[in-house]
Amino acid sequence: MQTASVAAAYDRWAPVYDLVFGGVFSNGRRQAIVAAENIGGLVLEVGVGTGISLPHYSKRTRLVGIDISEAMLEKARRRADQLKLENVEEIAVGDAEALTYPDNAFDVVVAQYVVTAVPNPEKALDEFVRVVRPGGEIVIATRISANGGLRDTIEKALMPITSRLGWRTEFPWSRYEAWAKRNGQVRLLEHRPLPPLGHFSLVRYRKLQG
Repeated sequence: MQTASVAAAYDRWAPVYDLVFGGVFSNGRRQAIVAAENIGGLVLEVGVGTGISLPHYSKRTRLVGIDISEAMLEKARRRADQLKLENVEEIAVGDAEALTYPDNAFDVVVAQYVVTAVPNPEKALDEFVRVVRPGGEIVIATRISANGGLRDTIEKALMPITSRLGWRTEFPWSRYEAWAKRNGQVRLLEHRPLPPLGHFSLVRYRKLQG
């Protein structure tokens, strides 16, 4: 997976993304937003896409949204304008692996169905930690792949196809565990399967003080 190819894939998805994925991901979106609003303040939503989640935040939550796809962002900006979402402070092109924001800039980083859609997930996770303040949270809704067995075999076999569509099927929980141990700046707060079937999870990390 390369950043340019991911951007191109989601440019192609933009016209139908809400129709295809709106319902599938709705439970994870709602729960990620609830978790983010328990902290509140200034929230960075990485992979904001068409802005489908933006209206569901409370008006008191300040929002910055970024995405690699300009076509998706056009829909997000139009949504924010039409719904008069004055708490949305910025919608901009941005790369999850190279965020342009300073250290400790946000109270919460939300990444909904993003980690498995970037070329270098651990690099993106490091960036989430960098830009969130100590004591702030990283809230992730994500697909967790199998770690062995038939489903693992199928997911690995599908990788060449799904990579062209803009995401990977193979990303087991062990990669999150290895990343958190190496990063050393976060504590796992929650890892909870999401319905249906538990193939997706809500994952929350807190950035450690100091």
